[in-house]
Amino acid sequence: MRAVRLQKHGEPEVMHVEDVDRPSPGVGELLLEVAAAGVNPVDTYFREGSYEPVGLPFTPGVDYAGTVVEVGEGVDTFAVGDRVYGTGIGNGAHQGAYAEYATVPTDRTVALPDDADLVEAGAAGVAAVTAWRALVDHAALDPAEYALVHGGSGGVGHAAVQIADAVSARVLTTARPEYHDGVAALGADAVLDYTRHDLEDAVLSVSDGGVDVVLDHRLDDYLQFDANVAAQNARVVGIGENSPDPGFTDDGAARSKDVTYQFMSMFNTPDLRVPLRGVAHLMATDELSIELAATYDLEEAAAAHRDVLTESYLGKLAVTP
Repeated sequence: MRAVRLQKHGEPEVMHVEDVDRPSPGVGELLLEVAAAGVNPVDTYFREGSYEPVGLPFTPGVDYAGTVVEVGEGVDTFAVGDRVYGTGIGNGAHQGAYAEYATVPTDRTVALPDDADLVEAGAAGVAAVTAWRALVDHAALDPAEYALVHGGSGGVGHAAVQIADAVSARVLTTARPEYHDGVAALGADAVLDYTRHDLEDAVLSVSDGGVDVVLDHRLDDYLQFDANVAAQNARVVGIGENSPDPGFTDDGAARSKDVTYQFMSMFNTPDLRVPLRGVAHLMATDELSIELAATYDLEEAAAAHRDVLTESYLGKLAVTP
């Protein structure tokens, strides 16, 4: 079979397509014919070695979707021919999914309803599960609450807009002007240009004086902003930052309103199958779609890794073997 491989950590050019033996599933594993594998910033971190070391040679690709072609010992919940998707491989315990076939553990894999698209599902994992964990599990977002999603055109952001809309929240988000119509079509009630000088006032105006939930992907830029636009007893969920030292300039804005802060990583999810099933249901009922900005074949994996960190787009990127 063909697979993207790297023999050493480094820049995208260390990845090459090689012919390798097709793997066999172990105990509690499935062998998939891969339909698609999402391209995420985290994939680049494993490639370059900045995340915990992995064994080499190595195939990247945390997210996956495909068709089961073989089941391992002890597996009785899946059968050959099942359509499945999941996330959380390609981090040392398993090779990733930038390959024609991949072995995946059943503890992070769920069945995909017939109405859900396999390629979209392959790109869903990290982004949609992160959004689900942030809004549903950590923030306990309720109907009619105001939810602010920073970066609504991004992978996590565009999934979060749809998940918030699916629970009947009132969704506010920020994005570049060229993506406003696209993000609004996904369910945002208000889309604001994140560069506007009066952004704080604009958020307060369209949220009746404050938001109940914030999903923040750049805490170093927006930690204080989140406190300033929060309603009483608001919940802020932080999923990332560009600098590891975010800080308040005035924490009184948060303390005066009893704002709760939760910092999270998808990789700490106790059982990935729980949010994966929820996301699969929303995809099957057309309440969540993964917008595919571009797809790449195996030979274009290096370009995909460059683009995921440097290009602006609405939605997600995927490798399609």
